[in-house]
Amino acid sequence: MFIKNWKKDIFTIPNLLSLFRLVLIPVYATVYLNATQNYQFILAGIILAVSCLTDMIDGKIARKYGMITTLGKVLDPLADKLTQLTLTICLSMKYPVLYPVLGLFIMKELFQLVIGVVFLRKGKMLPGALLAGKVCTTVLFISLIALVLLPDIDPAAVTVIAVIDALFLGVSFMSYAMAYFGKNVKVRDIDTE
Repeated sequence: MFIKNWKKDIFTIPNLLSLFRLVLIPVYATVYLNATQNYQFILAGIILAVSCLTDMIDGKIARKYGMITTLGKVLDPLADKLTQLTLTICLSMKYPVLYPVLGLFIMKELFQLVIGVVFLRKGKMLPGALLAGKVCTTVLFISLIALVLLPDIDPAAVTVIAVIDALFLGVSFMSYAMAYFGKNVKVRDIDTE
């Protein structure tokens, strides 16, 4: 779908905040992967906190001031998913126990992408993010940011965090599968949105 008024769509405060979050991803990765001192890990955590803060702000501004755009509906979740993916990859390099969490995250996101495109081609889509997905995103961000800020954390605690994250990802994955194919399908026609 071609965006008719692309300049107007791009230059809204929410979309600029989403673009800023995308720019922060390589900055975070560079700082974290080169960190050796506690202050560098704290800087990486601050970068993530700024990203999370702008994520909360862009949605509120978009809804309050009627700045919801087609581009924003793509940019916001894209920035979320790429931030989570980068965060999980970086942390998995330090804590290999997180590789299953990374694998589950990738499977869930690929499922949502492929099934979303299939339904979109049929003129249908989910009306928005599911509660389980929102809770999962919150749990992932909190737990993974804690791992960034606590570089000397006990390995047993990392394992507990990995199990918790995997459980929330699993529940979210199943919730989306049920939303598309379950008894109470939540998929709607696009023109009824």
